[in-house]
Formats: sequence, structure tokens, C-alpha cells
Amino acid sequence: MNKRVVLSPAIPQIPWLLGLYFCGCLLAYGQTSHTISGTITDKSNGETLFGASVFLTGTTIGGVTNEYGFYSITAPEGEYVLNISYMGYTDVNLKIQLNEDIKRDVEISEFSTELDEVVVTAEEPERALLRKPEMSVVKMNVGTIKQTPVVLGEVDVLKSLQLLPGVTNNGEGTGGFHVRGGAQDQNLVLLDEAIIYNTSHMFGFFSVFNADAIKDVKLYKGGIPARFGGRVSSVLDIRQKDGNSKNFAMTGGIGLISSRLTAEGPVFGDKGSFLIAGRRSYVDLILAAAGEDNRVSFYDLNLKTNYSINRNNKLFLSGYFGRDAFDFAGIFENSYGNGSGNLRWNHIFNDRLFSNLSAIVSRYDYDLNFDQDDFEWVSSITNYNLKYDLKYYLNDKFSLDFGLNGIYYDFDPGQVQPTSESSPVNPLQLDQKRALEGGAYINAEHKLTDKLTAQYGLRYSAFSRLGGQPITEYANGQPVVYNATLGIYERGEAIGETDFARSESIKTYGNLEPRISVAYLLNEDASIKVGFSRAAQYIHLLSNTSSVTPLDVWTPSGPFIEPQLSNQYALGYFRNFLNKEYSLEVEAYYKTVDNRIDYIDGSELIGQNTIETEILNGEMRAYGLELLLRKNEGDLTGWIAYTLSKSEQRTLGGSAGGPGINEGDWYNTFFDRTHDLSVSGNYRLNDQWSFGANMIFQTGRPVTYPNGQYLYEDLSIASYAPRNSDRLPAYHRVDVAMTYKPRKYQNKRFKGEWVLSVYNLYHRKNAAAISFGQNLETGANEATRTAIFGIVPSLTYNFKF
Repeated sequence: MNKRVVLSPAIPQIPWLLGLYFCGCLLAYGQTSHTISGTITDKSNGETLFGASVFLTGTTIGGVTNEYGFYSITAPEGEYVLNISYMGYTDVNLKIQLNEDIKRDVEISEFSTELDEVVVTAEEPERALLRKPEMSVVKMNVGTIKQTPVVLGEVDVLKSLQLLPGVTNNGEGTGGFHVRGGAQDQNLVLLDEAIIYNTSHMFGFFSVFNADAIKDVKLYKGGIPARFGGRVSSVLDIRQKDGNSKNFAMTGGIGLISSRLTAEGPVFGDKGSFLIAGRRSYVDLILAAAGEDNRVSFYDLNLKTNYSINRNNKLFLSGYFGRDAFDFAGIFENSYGNGSGNLRWNHIFNDRLFSNLSAIVSRYDYDLNFDQDDFEWVSSITNYNLKYDLKYYLNDKFSLDFGLNGIYYDFDPGQVQPTSESSPVNPLQLDQKRALEGGAYINAEHKLTDKLTAQYGLRYSAFSRLGGQPITEYANGQPVVYNATLGIYERGEAIGETDFARSESIKTYGNLEPRISVAYLLNEDASIKVGFSRAAQYIHLLSNTSSVTPLDVWTPSGPFIEPQLSNQYALGYFRNFLNKEYSLEVEAYYKTVDNRIDYIDGSELIGQNTIETEILNGEMRAYGLELLLRKNEGDLTGWIAYTLSKSEQRTLGGSAGGPGINEGDWYNTFFDRTHDLSVSGNYRLNDQWSFGANMIFQTGRPVTYPNGQYLYEDLSIASYAPRNSDRLPAYHRVDVAMTYKPRKYQNKRFKGEWVLSVYNLYHRKNAAAISFGQNLETGANEATRTAIFGIVPSLTYNFKF
């Protein structure tokens, strides 16, 4: 028998890669094989489909499309039926004669032309999900996200993710999200590959992601692929729509606090498309009309265009710009926002090798202006990222991902600038910091047998804190010391400074990050998966509050701040039953994080030039059990998600001396939740009416309460219980929504719908905080509960044409 091996000159001639390549070649069939490749797109708008399944019917040969809709399948010569499926779309079956390499682009059609197809199941057919060695992954359908009842009618990607196991927030009205007991800064959030540092509008009430501009949402809770690096907890990979390449179209909505409008259509003839999506709140206009002195507003702008140079080369240019602005009665003003841009080049070398080259810039900044004192405080973080990713499809049993990237960071922790000549404040510039982070990775997906599939890879990351500023030296090398007399940690004694030129490296780190996951198919309806991943994180968010604020500062690893290192282990059972109408996912995990920053009592982070005097390095651990039961088909769809978990932190005194934080004992992190239960459902009554509901229950988040008081020189001083040893009351609420599509729009190009939603249906006053003080009239101590929301009804009109 003959075996054809094509060694493309486009493959990098690197010894270790060639070695893996030839090892993979040994897996090839001992007969002539050919490859079919191409791109899967939506027939109505030309959008590429990420995660579409492509299989040869009657075989186990197949795969899924990558982030750009590209697929490649290699099989022995013969006649086959090529099956393409994607949830919410009609299956396509094509007869092919595989006697040579074939390029076949395929367009598939949605089931209906309604505004949104409501689907809760994953986007791959059940057999692919069970067989694929990918675990701890959440992929949400945008239609499902838009059907979820939310506060004030604002469709929210992050709030929808928090209804799934292992994902939570830190309370109502707080920014960010937490994954498997990890901190907010341990999540890598990407929008079209660009890093988003602050995901919140209006201090956490809403997220920065406009659902009308979003195509794919994928959250890696564990088993993070080797191509991702820089965070130790999770990766949220969000992709914007490419734009309608077939027809001009507009989508929008009018809500109680904001409106949005998206326009898309073809450009450059039939060679490209564009997308422009804008969203703006008008709370400031409402407050002005009501005679209020305070102002609050936000806006988003999503941009994207692409151009097909030819069949094998395509350019993409995308950007995001968003900002919040606050004016508190002319006393002070605050604004903050993200901005990003990405220029990408997709290149298909041949039917088996696909590449993507990206040049990305991302920035987050905030500005705090004190009008009465005539000065402003500004801070920012900017990064420039160059990355090159390749995927090689050797055959139906073996595919290879490999690539490298480099990120240059520019940290401006803060500067004070007088805004008038009469300002009493002198200019101040904290030391600006620079750093360089690089990574190279290789990852293989390997079908070992018909039942056993593995995904394994290795990432090497390196980080260098660059010079250009002085580094403070401390007595005995200790920036923090323990005062045994007072029983507290204090700043170490500064004894000098060491200057570093911009061309010098202050401190360099390097880490190997292996990743592996294995799936074993028990039968056609069940599988077991196991995984391990190691990750390194070199930048840190400084915040000693229980929730993230726009004023928090990012800082790099360096002489006194070690990179965070995590190890996560996961075991899962996955099953479809009752003719695949239902599915069950059960996962257990255990995660450790070394070198987690912890804060000494009374730490001061804002305006601090020597941040190492406020912190100690500790460790975290988190473990839990997650359950997700879904109903995937029928008029009633939805899921039940439950998480039983624990998240703890411990910080010993180490070389600083003393017992450490909280006497060196393990204590609950701010985001620990013992129980987290979510029930979400959608019911389609007919073509006009549909209904949705959520029920949420969570254990109250940990807090530290005072446990006594004493008098000192006629002052009442509170003493406190051990850190995070108490909890807020349990959190629970029910949300409902009703959608009405007028019949007169159903057979027209213009389509509209009304969405009435009620957040917190039974008006539960969930505690955002509990404060303690003394009643001035009675002199008695008392606790006061602060609640953000009670019942909140909203009405939104959505349209599309």
C-alpha cells in the first residue's frame, strides 16, 4: 500500500516541531488519504461559524470549525456523505468523492428568520461533545443570552454566564466575575483577542459587551488550551460579529436607561463586510430633567471590517471603545474606560495548515477630577500584543496547534496634575513601570482509539520587569516587617535605591505550563473526562476591598512580587439521555494558587509608590463539585446549575516574621460561596409569545464583623473577628420575562418584539453590605443593611431589518 506524506515548506523548520510532525505521520493510514477543507458560513449574512461540526457520516472521522470557520478533514480515499451541523441551523449533507484533495466552502441556513433562535444546548452535536477532550468549558448561544431576564432590561453576557456552575459575582452591583473560587483579576477576558481590563459599566451594574455585536462566547473554567496564557483562573473568549456580507441590515433596541443600534453590510463589492454597533445610556438626561446635580452615563462603540484578498488570505480590523462618566454634584468627576484595536491576517497555506497573525493594542485608564481642589488623578495600563497562531491538521486522528506571542506592558500607576494655577496640590508622578511577557506553545489533539481521545500541550512563558525607574532597598531585604510589640505588620525601613536603565531587566521569570485532558467514551451517550493544567500569571490587580472598583491599579511581578502559579485538576462525567433531549454534566475540581497577593491590615494602595510595603505573598486553594442538567429540546428548554465549593486563602509571615495574616490560618476569600444554585428556563408558547424565568440562591459572601469594642482616651474603638469569618445573609431572587412578537411583522423584513421583564420578582432586599454604628439618639450599637435593588420592572423594544 502507498502512503502519501506532504511536507509543506510553510511548516516552520524547527527540530522539535518536525519531530512531533513525523511522530504524527506514523498514525496516518496505510493507504492513500485525501483532505477536504473549507469554511462554514451563515447563508443569510456570510458570518463564519465557530464550532460547527463537520463529520463523514457513518464514520468517526470529523471535527469542528475553528474561530474563523475553517475546517480540515483527512480520510482514506472513497465516497462519503459530508454532514455539517450547527445548533439552530438546518443540517447539510453533501455527497463527496474523496479521490483528491478538495476545497469546499459551505453555507448553511438558520431554522427560522425570527429575531433570535432560543437554544441552550452547546453548539456541537452530542457525540462530538462527549468525545472531545475539552472539559470545564462553557459556550453560550447569543440567542439564549438575549432571552435571560436582567436588571433594567440590559442584556448582559456576564450576568448570563453567572447562571452556570462555577461562575459567580461578588454581590449585586459589583463588577467582574469569579470562576471556581478565583479572584476577578485571575480571569483573562478577550474581545476579538484584545485584553479587556475592566468589564463593567456603572461600577458593575452592567457589562461592557453589547450582545448585538457578539457572535461567540466561550468560557474556559479549567483545562485552558496552551494557546492562552497570563491568567491562572479562567479565559473568557468573546468574538465580535464579522458583519453581514450579503445584505445591509440594522438591529437595535430601546430600553429604559439605554438604547443601542447596530449596522452591518457588505463592502468592497463581495470581498468584505463591516459592522458598527453603538450603545449609550441616557440616565444623565433623565437626571438633568429631574433637576438632579449628579450625572452618570456610559457608551460603547464596536467596529469591525474584513477584506478577502483571495481564497487563502483575509484581513480583519476590529476595535472597541467604551467609557463611563460620573459627575457628583460638581464636587468631583470620574471617568474610566477601555479601548482596543486588532489587525488580523488569516492565511491558509494549504488544505491542512491554517494561520492567524494578530497585532493588538489594548488600554484601560481612569481619570478622577476633584473640582473643588483643582486637581485630577489619572492612571492607566496599556499593552501591545503581537501573536502568531497556526493549526496543522495531519489526519483524522491528529491535529497540532502551535504559536508564539509577545506583550509589552506600560503601567502608569497614577499621577496628580493641578488643573489651575491656584490649586493647592503639587504635581506628583508615581514610578511608571514597564514589562515584557512572551510565550510559545504547542498543543496536540490526538485520537488514540475509537473511545479514547487526548489533548495535551506545553506552554513556556517568560516575563521581564524592565528598568527605567529606581527600586527601593530595605533593611534586611524586607519591605514588610512584623512589630512583635504591637502585634502588627509595618512598612520596612528604606535604606536606599538602585537605579535601573530602561535597557536593563530588573527581574526575569520563566515557567513551563503543561496542559493535558483525556476523554474516554463509555458508550454513545456517556463519557468520562479528566484534566490537569498549570498556568502562570505575571500581572496583578491591587485591591483591598471586597469588590473591584475603577480605581484599582495593575502592577507587574518584580523583585518583591512573585508571579502567581496555579495547578488545577478536574474529573468529569458527561451523559445524554432520553433520546438526547436531556444532558448531564458533573465535574469535580481542585485548584491551588501560589504567590497570591494578600494585604496587611490598614494597607494603603492608592497613591502608593512602594506597593511592596503593603502586601505579603500567600497561597489560595479552591475545590468543589459542579452539576449542570439541561433540557435541550422542545418548547420548554433550560437548565439547573448547582455548585458546592470552597475557596480559601492563607498567608504566613515568612521572612517578614510573625504569624502572618489572620494568625496564619486558612480563611474564606471574599468570593467564597458554599452553595450556588441557578434554575433558568424558557417556554415558547407560540410564534408570538415566549416566557423566561430565573431562580437564584447563593450562600452569603464572607465579611468581617466587629466582635467587641473598647475605650481609649474617650474614643470607642472596635475590635474585629478573624478575617472573613462571618457571612452576609443568603442571597436569593426570582426574575421573569415575557416576549411578544407582533404578528404583523412575522412575514416582513422589518421585525420587532417587546420584552417585559421583572428583576427580583418578590422584592427581596438582598444585603450588599452590613455596617455597624451607634444610634445617636439611644446610644445603642446597631447594624444597618444596605440593599441595591428591590423589584425592578423594565420594558424594551427590539427591532431588526
